[in-house]
Parts: sequence; C-alpha cells; structure tokens
Amino acid sequence: MTQNKVDVPTADCSSCPHKEDRLKSGRCNPGDICVRAMSGRQIARFFQLNPDLAEVYAGDEFWERRAIAARYLSQQRLLQMLDDPDEVVRRVLAYRIPIDRLEPLISDPDREVRITVADRLPLELLEKMVLDEDYMVRHTVAKRLIPGRLFRMILDSDREVRKTVAMRLPLESIGLMINDTAAEVRLVVAERIDVEAVSPLLTDPDWRVRLIACQRAPYELLPQMLEDEDEDVRLVAKTRITNQQE
Repeated sequence: MTQNKVDVPTADCSSCPHKEDRLKSGRCNPGDICVRAMSGRQIARFFQLNPDLAEVYAGDEFWERRAIAARYLSQQRLLQMLDDPDEVVRRVLAYRIPIDRLEPLISDPDREVRITVADRLPLELLEKMVLDEDYMVRHTVAKRLIPGRLFRMILDSDREVRKTVAMRLPLESIGLMINDTAAEVRLVVAERIDVEAVSPLLTDPDWRVRLIACQRAPYELLPQMLEDEDEDVRLVAKTRITNQQE
C-alpha cells in the first residue's frame, strides 16, 4: 500500500536574513525549525531556540508569527500591541500583560480574550464585566466576583451563571433566588438556605428540590410531606418522623 506523503512547508533559505548566523549555528533547520515557513510548529520551534529575535517579528504581517513571538516579548512591548487586528495575538496579550493593564481588553470583540481578561482582572474592576454578552465570560465573572457584589447577576439570563451565583451568594441573601426559573438553581438554594426559610421549597414543582428541602426542613413541617406525590419525598419524610419519635 502506498502512503500519501505529507508535504512539509519549507521556506527558501536563500533570501532568509538568518542563513548566515542561525542556520550555520544549528539554531534553525529548513522544514523543521524555521521562522519563514508558513507553519506554526516550525515557527514555535524557532522562537524556542531564538527568543531574542521575537522583537524582530512583533510587527510581522503574518498573524501566527506575531502571536508566537508575543510569547517571548517583554510586557512593556506587549502593551504596544493591544490593538493588534488578530484575536489570536490579543489572546496571548490577555494572558501575559500585567493585570493592572488589562482594562482596555474588557470590551475586546473576541470572547476568548474577554474570558482570559475576566479570569485575571483585578477584583475591583471585575464588576464591569457582569453584563458581558457572552455567557462564558459572565460565568467566569460569577466564579471570581466578591460574593457581596453578586446581586446584579441573580437574574442573569443563563442558568449555569445563576447556578454559580447561587453557590456563592451570601447565605443571608440566598432567599432572593428561591423562585428561580431553573430547578438546578433552586436545588442549590435548597441545599444552602437556612432551615427556617426552607418551607416554600417543600411545594416546589420539582421533586428533587422538594426532596432536598424535606431532608433539611424542621420536623414540624414534615407531616405535610407524607402526602407528597413523589415516593422518595414521602419516604424521607416518613423516615425522619419515625427517627424523631424513637
């Protein structure tokens, strides 16, 4: 069987500015370690051996050379590239620039850039991203934001974001989410809310929520659960009442 040969991108060394130094010293190799080839792998290998040349390619017309070179540039030089037209380059910047210089990237058009920003941004600036259009950005914000500042996210349009909010909201405020439209969120509420405030969840439309509420509710509320439509809920109520009487 004849196997198809994979063409390896190879650049022309005759016009390469590095042929007299890097090539002769073994710090580049056509088809393997080459900054001029249209190959991300070869470019990455080149800068691994020649990080001192990153500045030379910081403004290169090929986005992948700029993106890979950015991994080796000083933070000060990176700050001059915040308006780079390619999102892959800006993703590298979002990961590498000082956290106190991330604010200009809060409104970057690329979601991956904004997710990285939300993951690194100083907490005092993070609230600026609670209304981001992308749910993954808001989810990252919800995981990091100071719990006492999560109130603006209680009514977020995304269920997973609200679930994270419910997990982190201060206990004295968890009752604000007791009527959330998603059962998964109300399950978190049922697990966290003070037992004296669990009563409304005993009539929740989702049996899983009622089950958690029944496991935690004060004993005087359990008799009403013996008539619940769900067998598991009834069993929990009966078991708790029996154990209390023994």
